[in-house]
Amino acid sequence: MKQKIYIIKIGGALIDDERLLDQFLDQFSDIKEKKILVHGGGKLATTLADKLGIEQKMINGRRITDKETLDIVTMVYAGGINKNIVEKLQQKKCNAIGFSGADGNLIKAKKREHPEIDFGFVGDINKKSVNRKLLSKLIKLDLIPVFSAITHDKKGNLFNTNADTIASVMAQALSEKYEVELLYCFDKEGVLEDVNDPESLIKTVSEEEFTVLKEEGKLHKGILPKLENALGAIKNNVNKVFLIKETELKNHIENHHAGTEICL
Repeated sequence: MKQKIYIIKIGGALIDDERLLDQFLDQFSDIKEKKILVHGGGKLATTLADKLGIEQKMINGRRITDKETLDIVTMVYAGGINKNIVEKLQQKKCNAIGFSGADGNLIKAKKREHPEIDFGFVGDINKKSVNRKLLSKLIKLDLIPVFSAITHDKKGNLFNTNADTIASVMAQALSEKYEVELLYCFDKEGVLEDVNDPESLIKTVSEEEFTVLKEEGKLHKGILPKLENALGAIKNNVNKVFLIKETELKNHIENHHAGTEICL
C-alpha cells in the first residue's frame, strides 16, 4: 500500500494576513501524514516594486517578469515569505525546510514560449521537471518541504513560476510512489456558482462540468488557473484533489466534508 502524502498550496490572501497564516500553519503542523507546502506571493512583491519605482506589467492577469521584477519576486517569494513560513513552522515543532526550484535542482523549468508575448523570466514546468528522487529522500528524512514559486533552468536563470502549477506537477510526479492528496487552499469555500454567495458551493466538478461553467461565465477568473491545474492533476493519477477554504484545513483532513472535489 502506498504511503499517504498531502501537497497543500496556499496563496496571497492568506500570506498577506499574519493572523490567518498563523492559524493555518497551526492546522498544517497538526497533520500527521507526510506533507509538502507550496506558497505563492501575496501583495508584498507588488508593494516593494511600487516603493522602488519599478512598473509592474500584467497581461490577462499574468505578471510580465523582467529582470528587475525577477530580483524582487526572488527576494520576496524565496527569501522573506518562504523563510517566514519555515520559521513559524519550526516554532510549532514542525521540521520545515524551505526551497526554491534551484535548490538541489528540485524543479527545472523552461522559459515560457508564446507566439505574441514575451513574458520575460517566467518558467513553465511539467511532472518531469520535478527531481522526484531527491524530493522523496527529503520526505523520508521526515523533513517538511516548503516551496516558493521560483524555479530555474540549470543554465544560470531563475524563473517566476505559477505556484498552482508547481503544486499540480509535484503531485503528479509523486503519484507513482505515494497516495497523493492535493489541496488548493484559498479564501473561498470552494468552487462557487456565484462568487459572492458562499452557499452556492459546487461539491464536485468534472472536466465536462468545468467546461460548461466556464462557457456560461460562472467562474471567477481567479479560480481558473486553480481548476485547470487541479484537472491536470486528477487526469495524471493524483489520488484526490480538492479546493477548500483555508480555515477548513483541519475539518477537511479529519472529515473530508469541506470544499469542492475535482473528479474525472
